[in-house]
Amino acid sequence: MDSGLHAFSLRIKMLFHKRRMDREMAEELEFHQTMLREKLAGQGVPKSELNKAARQTFGDAGRWHERLRELWQFRGLENLLRDISFSARLLRKSPGFTTVALLTLAIGIGANTAIFSLINGLLLRPLPVPHAEQLVVLQIQEGDPEPGYNFSSPLFRGLERQHTIFSNVFAYFEGAPLQVRGRTGNQEVHGAMVSGQFFQALQTPPLLGRYLTPADDQTGGNPEGLAAVISESFWQRWFNRNPDVVGRKLIIANVPFTVVGVMPKRFFGVDPTQRPEIYVPLSTEPILDAPFNMTGGGIHANWLKVMARLKPEVSLQQANAALIPLSMPVVREQVSDADWIANAEQTHFHFAAVSGATGFTYLRALFRKPLVAMFAMCGGILLLACLNLASLLMARSAARERELATRLALGATRRRLIQQLLVESLLLAFVGTTAGLAVSPLVSQSLTTMMLRGYFTGYIDTSIDMRVFLFAAATSLLATLLIGLVPALQATAGNLYDHVKNDRHSRPTNVRQRMIPRILMASEVALAMVLVAGAGLLATSLVRLYRTGLGFDPKGLINISFNMDKQPVEGAALMQLYKALANGLRHLPGVRSVSWEQVQPLAGMTETRDYQTSFSKGDREVYFNTVAPEYFETMCIPLLAGRDFRWTDTKAQGKKIILNRAAAKLLFPGQNAIGQHLLAGDKVSYEVIAVVGDAHYSSIQRAAPAGAYVPIPQSEWKKMSYTAVVRIDGPIAPLAAAAQSLTARLAPTIPPPVMTTMDSVINDSISSQRMMALLSLFFAGCALLITAIGLYGTLAYATARRTSEIGIRMALGAKRAQVIAMVFRQNAWVAIAGCISGLIAAVLASRAMASFLFETSPHDPWVLFVSVAVLLMIASCASLLPAIQAARIDPILAIRCE
Repeated sequence: MDSGLHAFSLRIKMLFHKRRMDREMAEELEFHQTMLREKLAGQGVPKSELNKAARQTFGDAGRWHERLRELWQFRGLENLLRDISFSARLLRKSPGFTTVALLTLAIGIGANTAIFSLINGLLLRPLPVPHAEQLVVLQIQEGDPEPGYNFSSPLFRGLERQHTIFSNVFAYFEGAPLQVRGRTGNQEVHGAMVSGQFFQALQTPPLLGRYLTPADDQTGGNPEGLAAVISESFWQRWFNRNPDVVGRKLIIANVPFTVVGVMPKRFFGVDPTQRPEIYVPLSTEPILDAPFNMTGGGIHANWLKVMARLKPEVSLQQANAALIPLSMPVVREQVSDADWIANAEQTHFHFAAVSGATGFTYLRALFRKPLVAMFAMCGGILLLACLNLASLLMARSAARERELATRLALGATRRRLIQQLLVESLLLAFVGTTAGLAVSPLVSQSLTTMMLRGYFTGYIDTSIDMRVFLFAAATSLLATLLIGLVPALQATAGNLYDHVKNDRHSRPTNVRQRMIPRILMASEVALAMVLVAGAGLLATSLVRLYRTGLGFDPKGLINISFNMDKQPVEGAALMQLYKALANGLRHLPGVRSVSWEQVQPLAGMTETRDYQTSFSKGDREVYFNTVAPEYFETMCIPLLAGRDFRWTDTKAQGKKIILNRAAAKLLFPGQNAIGQHLLAGDKVSYEVIAVVGDAHYSSIQRAAPAGAYVPIPQSEWKKMSYTAVVRIDGPIAPLAAAAQSLTARLAPTIPPPVMTTMDSVINDSISSQRMMALLSLFFAGCALLITAIGLYGTLAYATARRTSEIGIRMALGAKRAQVIAMVFRQNAWVAIAGCISGLIAAVLASRAMASFLFETSPHDPWVLFVSVAVLLMIASCASLLPAIQAARIDPILAIRCE
């Protein structure tokens, strides 16, 4: 055992102190030779014979050094280090090839790593809390096959008391930002309302003070008043990290809250896409959300997300089994509406649980499919890059056939040569992976910005962690095998005698050797064809989305959102304030018209109401909006019949309503809707005074829905926040500054208004489609570039190896045009075969893209035709250049070289 450890320590010493060990071995050998000479001299051997006798006894000194090194070194590691050093020298001698190879791999691996970082941050990364695997997300399952994730307050409060399978049950709401009073008035701060067991369940201790408890989640708060917990970033920004922040007051929605704790920076709750800065008790919702009251809505207001922490001894399967018999008792205990209970029993209402280790966010449902599709496309780019480099390495190895054959003849084994060639591929893959990892954070952050446009507080953590590193390492190893194994086997195969005898430019006669490079090139073209066709379909779909008639003109349309919830005036006084703001905006330079709306089209928020008439045969669901006079003129929605709203259309004048064409047909089929009356769900009667054109409100991809409009003076809300709709001619910057100044003068207590263009709202409404189309076009461009480089490099190598053959043909009378045609024809057949194969694969693969397309067939003939044409043009150019270079060969120089 001791001798083994001694030998191992000597090997380690040899690894790091090679020169010192060589010197010590040389000194020891010299010592033994000196002792031998002294012994022989004592025996009377002449001095002239001493050195000869020492050499005969010990042999060559260099051979002794080699044998000792083999004995005291890690042979495999030494060979690997030699291979790395040799490969690095070869790559330095070919800067053009090395640059192309590294850029190709950096694009392929960097794109894959960037997309995987997004997938990791959004779908895979566990919450940074202790024992995240014990967390579950609760859902409601009934007749609808899709589970529901929104709970009402009564149902949550019933579950909150269940501790048979859960150690904690908690709810949270991250809706509208909180209005916090600062030095210059109210400011909007991202906050979250959380129940009393929220922090207990997440088991993260506060940085300062304490966190919220069930005692804080009571009406009116704890005996000391309303409590709030702030984040470390808010502590830094608002209190400059003052250590006595605990006990300080925050005025939120004009109500004082006491800061009781500060949470560390790593803590963000349970939604990985949100970063709340203030946490307040759930019981304060009626205060903070006024004039709305979701808590008071009872069983009919579904607004909460509910999660729980399983007890350590309870599994997810056991929890689901226990939730089924528990569900209806909770419903009967918390719900007093008999009809609601009967409907729940009829639809088999019950609670269920799914893993909550990664938290919960709706963005997963929105971007899961696009991200998986992009990841598949990135995999195609990486495979294309590997095929490209495999072709280049195969052509490069073919040019080294005599070198490799000579090394085989001198005693190297085929396994040893394959190892050396794979090390060269590994070195390329390692450097390419490093470059890809270096650029992937920038790419993933750009993709995150593109994805989250339109989300006020959206955030995705795309930082590189161990999962991303392992993915990059696995990708690098896969790339090594893909780009290096086939060329290594090909280069070391065949008859040793033929390899040594043949000139380096002679053409191989083995059919398999000729076919493998062509198959790789054809596969490369086919894969590029699939990527280009997919990009063409997505781009065509996006163009058709933008060309879809919206029912209004978004050009020059600006939305200015005013948050009036927490300012003092209401009712008629608030209407006068809106009129004053509209007049102020109307007189600004470049403003053509101004109006107000409650619901912004395509902004993600919609409201529907049920209406009925004597013609409609029951209730009909209609999209609902509250608007001001001149709204249809400002939006450029055509007024088909009747009149517009007036500021004098108050409740005293009778309820008025305007329908769009779809709603008029739905509620009054075959009738003239003007002058007719309809009943709302609360049995209030409305008179139809106009019919306007249809407009998209919820989605561009669906038909314009039936819609109804009521005038702002008849709104049932005394204090409602509306959005100004402004149509301008000219730049937006002067309007932004003027709107800020106007707001500060007329409504100094409200937060600064938020301004957006209608074009940006439309872009945000189709963000996933835009992301997929833009990225697919980028990947298609990369695929074409990689294909062009790969085809040109491979064909140039292959043509260079035929220098002597082409020289002989030209010496025997072949014309330059004939040489160009011969080389081009042979290469073009490879490109054509690849295009045909790729077209078939694209048609088959396009079916998977059908769900991403809008008014575009997955087999659109024009898209497929243009894809084939573009790829054939690229392949033809890549084939033509080596053919032209071959035609410029001087026959005399080629024959002399032979």
